[in-house]
Amino acid sequence: MPEPYDVITMGRIGVDIYPLQTGVPLARVETFGKFLGGSPSNVAVAAARLGRRTAVITRTGQDPFGDYLHQALGEFGVDDRWVSAVAEYPTPVTFCEIFPPDHFPLYFYRQPKAPDLEIRGEELDLDAVRAARVFWMTGTGLCAEPSRTATLTALRARGTADASGPPRFTVFDLDWRPMFWGEEKNGSDVAARAHYREALAHATVAVGNLDECEIATGEREPYAAARALLAAGPELAVVKQGPAGVLAVHRDGTTAEIPPLPVDVVNGLGAGDAFGGALCHGLLSGWDTAHVMRYANAAGAIVASRLACSSAMPFPHEVEQALTDGAVDAETGAAAPSEATP
Repeated sequence: MPEPYDVITMGRIGVDIYPLQTGVPLARVETFGKFLGGSPSNVAVAAARLGRRTAVITRTGQDPFGDYLHQALGEFGVDDRWVSAVAEYPTPVTFCEIFPPDHFPLYFYRQPKAPDLEIRGEELDLDAVRAARVFWMTGTGLCAEPSRTATLTALRARGTADASGPPRFTVFDLDWRPMFWGEEKNGSDVAARAHYREALAHATVAVGNLDECEIATGEREPYAAARALLAAGPELAVVKQGPAGVLAVHRDGTTAEIPPLPVDVVNGLGAGDAFGGALCHGLLSGWDTAHVMRYANAAGAIVASRLACSSAMPFPHEVEQALTDGAVDAETGAAAPSEATP
């Protein structure tokens, strides 16, 4: 069997069409950039930037935007062998508006259905999923069939880690996007919570912001939400609190509450995905919980200081510099790769 992947992510992909002007509403924007997007795909890019061998399980449309996503994944060093085309549906696109420091409206175009919700369980390479050192899935993958069943199939395949082997992590990114739960609009919160709890039973790590934790557990207070996540199955609960930093609570009693790294925010939309890729890197490195959280916070802050998402993911030396400096300075923020097509 081939060497296991460090990280396999599963779920959303699309094309981000982002304005190259900040503080301007879409109706007045004149220039845009085209970027690879979709949270699990960005997490794979972020982990690859940090030196990890990564792949993504997803689907695109059978169209030029789908071709572009294959090209972009390859250029970012992410294996696209499990990215297949769906002839019936177009590749999704997403627009945003950029109003720093904290207003970034998103406009998703995923109708009539996103191809990444057509992932099918019988087509999964379960041996590769089972062997991956980190398997990362998201709440969006649970919002419709056949993706929901495929996601749960992959989770069940992970099973219980062999205590004698290297550590393995199954990460559930809560990723609550209510607009995606079209077939269950009435009572979507209740439906989502039931599906989330089923997935949490198979996860070893749960990651989410306060809104997402509330959907998953009914709890919004950070420590109560972390305890509720742990009670549902995972060994590590990571509660992102925005300007208040991040809280991590481990089943063994370890707790880390890390403040955010100071940064002049340009676009906060990719910060969570950079955090996710760095979280994977830190877990695989065997660092203590507090160091993992500091490193992930720094990676997220760097991307928040840049315009793009996927192409803005930091390299290790940039994260280390931010940690050394205790902040993301203008030079680090400007050090992103080209803000155009990667």
